[in-house]
Amino acid sequence: MKPHRILLVDNLMIRRYGNLRMGPGRKLMTGSIRNNWRLCEFSDRDMARLLAPLGIRAIGGYIANKKLVKTAKNFKPDVMLLGHCDYITNKTLKKIRDVVPGIKIAHFNVDPVFSPHMQEQCVERMKSCDGIFVTTAGPVLKNWCTGKNFVAYMPNPSDPSMENQDNGLKSEFEHDLFFAGNPIEGDERWDLLADVLNRVKGKLKTDIYGWSNHPDMSNVQAMKFHSGIWGAPYEELLASSKMSLNLNRREGEKWYSSDRIAHLMGFGILTFQSSKNQMQDFFTPEETVFFDDAQDLAEKLLYYQAHDEERKKIASAGRKKYHDLFNGKRVLKYMVETLCGEVFSEDYEWSQEIYK
Repeated sequence: MKPHRILLVDNLMIRRYGNLRMGPGRKLMTGSIRNNWRLCEFSDRDMARLLAPLGIRAIGGYIANKKLVKTAKNFKPDVMLLGHCDYITNKTLKKIRDVVPGIKIAHFNVDPVFSPHMQEQCVERMKSCDGIFVTTAGPVLKNWCTGKNFVAYMPNPSDPSMENQDNGLKSEFEHDLFFAGNPIEGDERWDLLADVLNRVKGKLKTDIYGWSNHPDMSNVQAMKFHSGIWGAPYEELLASSKMSLNLNRREGEKWYSSDRIAHLMGFGILTFQSSKNQMQDFFTPEETVFFDDAQDLAEKLLYYQAHDEERKKIASAGRKKYHDLFNGKRVLKYMVETLCGEVFSEDYEWSQEIYK
C-alpha cells in the first residue's frame, strides 16, 4: 500500500476544550494514523476564531485561508480532504494547487442529500475538487458530477478507540432504550417517535435527548426528555444503553444514515433502523433490527427487552460487522485510492457507487 501525506481540513472543535463530538473527520484522522500515513490537521473554524482581530470573524476567515495555503506549502500533502469547511474558499484551493502541484483534493459531506446546506456545499465544491464523498448512495450523486470529477458514497466510519465497548456483553443497563437527535421544524421523526413511545410506555426505561422543547410533548406520557447531549456524557450514555433507535430525518435514501449509526452499532447497542434505506445490503437481521412502521418497531423493542440472550447475540454481531466493514482505516483507504486513481487494495462492498 502506497504511503500518503494527508492534509485534513475540518472542524476539530479545539474550542470545545474536550467536549467533543465523535464526528467522521476525527475518525478519518485516526484512520490515517492506523494506515501509517503522515497526517496534518487544520481546524478551519478554530483558526478563523483564533486569527480574528477584535473578534471580527470575517477577517479571521480571510486570514485562515492564507494560513491554509501556507500549511499546504510547508507540509506538501499529496491528498487534501475537506469536511464542512464553509470558511475555506475555492480560490484558496486553486492557490494550493499552484503551490503543491499534483495534489488531489476531495470534499466529504455527511449531511443528508435533501439538506439545502449540503446541496449548496456540494455545488460549491464540485467546481474545485477532484472528488466528493457523501454518506448517501444512488443516482442522486450525479447531480454534482461535472465531467471532470467524481462523486462517491462513503460509509460513516467507526474507530475502536471511540466506539470502544461492546454492550452485547453486558446485562445491566441504566437505559433500556434511548434516542438522541437534533430536531428541526417539521421533523418527520416525531410522529413515529411519539407513536412508538406511547406503545412501549411503562415497559422500558426510556430516555430521549434533544427533543425536550418539542411542542407536542404532551402527547407522549411517562417518558424522560432531555436537552442535547455530547462529549463525555454522550459516551457514558452509549456505554450504559441496551437498545437505541437510529431514526433519520427522512428514510428511504439508499444507504443513508446519520453518523449516529456508527456510535450505536459500534458500541454493541442493539440498533433499530428503518427497512427503507437498503442497509440490508450490509447487515442481516442477525446483526441489526430492521422495522417497517411504528407498530412493528414497538413489537420488536418489547420482544428483545424480554429476550436478552438474543439481544446480546445480535448486538455483538452487529458491532463486529460494523467495525470490520466501516472502520476509519478502511474507509479512508478507499477514499484515497479512489481519489488517487489507484487500483483498489481490496474489495469494498460499496465501491460500485462511484459516479463520473
